[in-house]
Amino acid sequence: MRTRILVALAGTATATALALVSAGPASAAGAVLTTGSAGGTAVAVGDTLTAPLASGTNATFYSSATGTTGVKCSSSQFTASVTGNPTAPGTATESVTAHTATNCTSNVTGVLSVGGITIDNLPYAATVASDGTLTVTPRSGSVIQSTVKLNTLLGSVTCVYQGPSLTGKADNSDNSITFTNQQFTKVSGTSLCFSTAYFSAKYAPVTDGGAKVFVN
Repeated sequence: MRTRILVALAGTATATALALVSAGPASAAGAVLTTGSAGGTAVAVGDTLTAPLASGTNATFYSSATGTTGVKCSSSQFTASVTGNPTAPGTATESVTAHTATNCTSNVTGVLSVGGITIDNLPYAATVASDGTLTVTPRSGSVIQSTVKLNTLLGSVTCVYQGPSLTGKADNSDNSITFTNQQFTKVSGTSLCFSTAYFSAKYAPVTDGGAKVFVN
């Protein structure tokens, strides 16, 4: 039976990813992104936002939207720089400058270990709307891409996945961003790589210098 290996990462993801909420001028009242509380202090353009995986969760890269076969990572984080934060309602913007995924394992038969996951083609652009919708897109002429190296019974396998964008949802109740079943397509790799992979992850809390970020 031919073993197939899932490898994907959003981009990433976060995330994934990832996708972080954007921030805005510290002087702007009623900005889309604030700290302290909804409607609180506006985040300044140029601030750096970070978000790890929500406690007790994993970033997953599965072969189907409903399955549990593939790769999961217990550590992942997004880092983004705020590029715009208008008055709410509106759309804040940011540049996703880093996305990591580590401590990864696989439950695919024949995979001995995950050799590494990298998120390529950074930085990505991101927008956060007042309704909480977060969209991550690549630079013009580029794509969201991840490269995963797996150590298998057949040797080292490298799979490359790409996607046009990521869509997530911000939630003020826990200052989180959630990506669910974001689809990526294999563009390079052997027949051991899944042809399609689905990325899911929840990042929380999104913070600005330690202060929790809210979307307004």
